[in-house]
Amino acid sequence: MSYFSDIYKGIKTLLTGMSVTGKYFLTSHKGAITQQYPDNRDTLKMFERFRGEVVMPHDENNEHQCTGCQKCELACPNGSIEIIWDRGIDEATGKKKKFIDKHIYHLGLCTMCGLCIEACPTDAIVWAQNYENSTYDRTQLTKVLNRPGSKVKAGIED
Repeated sequence: MSYFSDIYKGIKTLLTGMSVTGKYFLTSHKGAITQQYPDNRDTLKMFERFRGEVVMPHDENNEHQCTGCQKCELACPNGSIEIIWDRGIDEATGKKKKFIDKHIYHLGLCTMCGLCIEACPTDAIVWAQNYENSTYDRTQLTKVLNRPGSKVKAGIED
């Protein structure tokens, strides 16, 4: 008896799946979701929640929001973020302060989990829409996020 009930359940699930596909086929006037890449490279717009790679936005004065607290480095499960920093004297206050030498991101190691972005208290790093990251040399997947000569925005504290 279970043999026939298994056949019935199989046919029922098959028809359910086919009804979903058929319904979309008949009502697909809103456009296809599939993108014809690379033919539409100029007009391609990725979804807002797309995780391409981690970037550090800078403003027009070459300032960023990263204080070098290393919370993103500690939150990363596989070590794809590395912060090289040093202490120096802040000219405004005269006190010792942490300065970032390099904020290194290893895209080849990244699992796109987003834990680093969630851990950042100053929202210094965000997801970018970059999706063309194929390369023949793995060293090109290692990127320095802070620009040369950049500094922390005024008012951003640890």
